[in-house]
Amino acid sequence: MGRVYRGRRRALGSAVLPLLAVLLATGPSGLAQDLAEFESRVTEFALDNGLRFIVLRRPEAPVVTCFTHANVGAVDEVTGLTGLAHLFEHMAFKGTRTIGTRDPEAEAEALAKIDEVFEAIRAERHKGGPADEQKLAELQSRLAEAQEQAQQYLVHDEFDEILKRAGGVGLNAGTSSDYTVYFVSLPANKLELWMLMESDRFLNPVLREFYSEKDVVMEERRLRTETQPVGKLLEEFLAAAYKAHPYGQPVIGHMSDIEAVTRAQAEAFFRTHYVPSNLTVAIVGDVDPDRVKTLAREYFGRIPHRPAPGPVVTVEPPQPGERRVVVEDPAQPFVLIGYHKPSIQHEDNAVFDAITDIMGSGRTSRLYRSLVKDKRIAMATSGFQGMPGQKYPGLFLFYAMPARGHTNQECERAIYDEIERLRNEPVSEQELQKAKTRARAALIRQLDSNSGLAEQLTFYEVMAGDWRNLFQQLERIDRVTAEDIQRVARTCFTTKNRTVGIIETTTGENES
Repeated sequence: MGRVYRGRRRALGSAVLPLLAVLLATGPSGLAQDLAEFESRVTEFALDNGLRFIVLRRPEAPVVTCFTHANVGAVDEVTGLTGLAHLFEHMAFKGTRTIGTRDPEAEAEALAKIDEVFEAIRAERHKGGPADEQKLAELQSRLAEAQEQAQQYLVHDEFDEILKRAGGVGLNAGTSSDYTVYFVSLPANKLELWMLMESDRFLNPVLREFYSEKDVVMEERRLRTETQPVGKLLEEFLAAAYKAHPYGQPVIGHMSDIEAVTRAQAEAFFRTHYVPSNLTVAIVGDVDPDRVKTLAREYFGRIPHRPAPGPVVTVEPPQPGERRVVVEDPAQPFVLIGYHKPSIQHEDNAVFDAITDIMGSGRTSRLYRSLVKDKRIAMATSGFQGMPGQKYPGLFLFYAMPARGHTNQECERAIYDEIERLRNEPVSEQELQKAKTRARAALIRQLDSNSGLAEQLTFYEVMAGDWRNLFQQLERIDRVTAEDIQRVARTCFTTKNRTVGIIETTTGENES
């Protein structure tokens, strides 16, 4: 992700609490009624430009969560321009033509001078032969001078500060392989302020401080990937698992791409992907849906229609055999095992949710009981679906961190033993029912706040085609059988379909 999610969670309101209790207890026959009751509280509409809104009125407290889901992520980037989705997420907090500047016209001229100098630096670095270091030093000095000149027009963090002064909390954003999200919770009477600012963010963004923010992102990459063994392993692992599909690209981008990208290229990425029909907004809280619609038309309706880019059409071909990646590092040993699986829209998605619970969720899971509790060969272990994304076919991932005195090989073999057990022995009815209950509860726990509801409504609307598929997912979980689990395990968890990544400790296999 880009920014770390750190929004506050709010107490569950009385309007949704009874519904969630019913959802936990009800069987498939009651879900249609539950959906109808929930649907009566939801207002949805689309503007003429294609931007969609989902509004859920919850009048228990005078607050509102505003959540924007942009249907663009790292998967939409092309070779040579990786990291742009994450970089634009950073830039979206830098303001607009009227927010974050003291003099828009003078600032625009200053930013153009910065672009000109950076283009000269870029041309010198990539001219095809050795760069002239003296010329580069002179250009870097000119770049610093141009950046200092632009600073006089800058109002630091004005976008953030306006919302915070208005009572905004949890202001944040995040980027994944599949999408980018922006969110904040505010007093309900500040909804119009948010409408003004959020629409302006996507109507008139100014990518100020672009080149200095690139330095921030490059440092983030150093900390999270290049000097973090598990981060380094995950990047190598995904690159091995995906030879064709862009899921193999790191969300943060490759260092050389971040270093070389220009402001003009970032603006072009924005114009291509941040079109109204690629944006879905959820408003959850103490609001009047009719007023939301009026304000949405007034503010977001200003954004002109532009055609949406098409989906990724590249299909990852079947693996011809197991792939293995080794990262040598003096760090704690670690093992990752991934199997290719279908996207979120596949009919077996709920089966993978059940497998997640049975194999990897918490201290009652099979992996924890076997590797940590019984054999004591691992400090931690789990298994889950959805890496690195779910919009397109992703991976079901297993991992383990060997305990002192034990090895990656022991943990890898023990994980395979549990997978073989899943393939060959039907899950008991008792274990299956417990898994269904926990899987339903895990999904429903994500609905225990305005922000959780807003996130899930937009997620299912965009990723699964309709927010109502949240309820259909609950119904599909109820329909999962032991035979389904065996069938999916036998189909998916095969040697040819497997990619393995390990951290091989260079100073002694068991030293941390």
